[in-house]
Amino acid sequence: MRLKELQIDPSTMRLEIDIIEQKGSFAIVVCDGKAKLAELPAHGETKIVTHQGKVKRIRFDEGEEF
Repeated sequence: MRLKELQIDPSTMRLEIDIIEQKGSFAIVVCDGKAKLAELPAHGETKIVTHQGKVKRIRFDEGEEF
């Protein structure tokens, strides 16, 4: 799985992440009190699919330069 669950502090409802610790490009997706980190591919597309205002899935379409 490419998605990593991020912990949200339930008492403050805050999300803290050390961006220096992360390597490469990434996106953080938050929905329904849950947060997940998605590492982005070097070459390709990442689509966040929503349905009725909620995140349904994240699709990765990768390619490589020829």
